Amino acid sequence: MIFSQEKLWKAWLPAFIWLGLIAFESTSLLSSDNTSRILYPVLHFITGVNAVRFEVWNYYIRKCGHVVGYFTLSLLLFGAWRATLPLATAPKWSIQWARVAFLMTALVACLDEWHQTYLSSRTGSFHDVVLDSSSAGMAQVLIFVCFLIRRSLPPSSATPVATRESFTT
Repeated sequence: MIFSQEKLWKAWLPAFIWLGLIAFESTSLLSSDNTSRILYPVLHFITGVNAVRFEVWNYYIRKCGHVVGYFTLSLLLFGAWRATLPLATAPKWSIQWARVAFLMTALVACLDEWHQTYLSSRTGSFHDVVLDSSSAGMAQVLIFVCFLIRRSLPPSSATPVATRESFTT
């Protein structure tokens, strides 16, 4: 089963856009100091949080960003590889797709943190690589669980649609 180039582009384009977003977020422009200048006044206005407590909030907000970002990348890469490496039986899930999506996401996490070590306003962190890779793994587990649930559901029986003739007879 070979897919058209258009179908492949549709599968890969979201992953490429998301990779670009991760690369942009890895710049000095979105360092903790720069985002704090925007987030602190907003959160202080909304919640009244003080500067000391905001530092804790900012840490967790940024870590949530890692989880969401790399979880999403892993999902998108799974879909892209599913379109690129179709199997003859066309299952909804394959360890091959999951493995490649996870490893690519972990590689992006490593490269992202390595890149940040070269920026004076950023720091690369092995802990972030572990968090990002764990998020990628969670995404693959979720895909697998969804596959198992869908596979265990009985096939839906089509309900006959009432026609005009069924009302007149």
